[in-house]
Amino acid sequence: MTFMEEAAYHEAGHAFMAVFLGGHVRSLTIEPDRDDGPQRFGDAQVIWQRGGMSAKEYQNKQMLVALAGPIAETIYRGEPLHPGFVPEWADDWRRAWDAAELIMFDDRLRLVFLEETARQLRQTLSRDEHWAAIAAVADELLAHETLGAEQIQQVLAIWMR
Repeated sequence: MTFMEEAAYHEAGHAFMAVFLGGHVRSLTIEPDRDDGPQRFGDAQVIWQRGGMSAKEYQNKQMLVALAGPIAETIYRGEPLHPGFVPEWADDWRRAWDAAELIMFDDRLRLVFLEETARQLRQTLSRDEHWAAIAAVADELLAHETLGAEQIQQVLAIWMR
């Protein structure tokens, strides 16, 4: 198991969940970002059609997509790590935490809510057909390092009928 494989499964988890929830993934990459900010080794650009979606529904989808990357990586690694305790996942946890604020205001209850959501998400992503879709995206990412919207749609279309 290599760092790039872990990153591919992480980003594939984000992409799968976004599409599963009705979003559109513009691009997906495991190429290092060498801009002036903190170095990242993966990125998923997700677009949502917000028409008819409440703010709470939008935040819930954002939260699930943010958590899906770390959870997919834990499944791949075979380690039940807490998404809030791995430094490389700090940005994902922060995005999930912030998104969950509309759903759960109290910090203590929000933590419990996020942990339960992560547990349920692990079950969802572990389903054979879902894991096969994530693995297919990860394989494409490992082969190409960056995928555009059309490539992502082609890979996931096979698994998400």
